[in-house]
This record gives sequence, structure tokens and C-alpha cells, in this order.
Amino acid sequence: MLGVIMVVFGIAAVLTVIRIVRGPSILDRAVASDVLLTEVMCVLGAEMAINGHTRSIPVLLIIAAIGVFGSIAVARFVARRDNTTP
Repeated sequence: MLGVIMVVFGIAAVLTVIRIVRGPSILDRAVASDVLLTEVMCVLGAEMAINGHTRSIPVLLIIAAIGVFGSIAVARFVARRDNTTP
């Protein structure tokens, strides 16, 4: 089961990194980075469920906080940039 999970999330991570690199806009890259953080969280959650421990919960909380603050920063940047163009 763990092998199937790793293959599926590995393929999803590679496709997400391709979207981050290719873009074309900052919003595409921001959404792709949020998806990548979510994939990492899902892998950690699956690993915790399979091995029956909860030691990774603080890491999950930190990753979630980084994702939220990153999304807010990008949204503010895009909103500020849209206000300056005529």
C-alpha cells in the first residue's frame, strides 16, 4: 500500500513542479505551490496512519501555516499590482 501511495504522490509532485516551473503566471505558480504543500501533507498523514504514530503533527501544522501565509502574500502582491495598472 505504501508503494502505491508513494508512486501516485510522486507522479503528482512531478507534475506540480512542472507547473511551478512553466507558469505562465504568478497565480498558476502560487496554486501549484499550494498543491505541492498539500501533497506533502497528505504523504505525511498517510505515513502517520500506516505506521500508527502522531509525531509528524507539528510538521503538518507548520506546513499548513506556510501555505496559508504564502497564499496571503501572493494574493496581496497580485492585488497591489492590479491596482497600479491603468
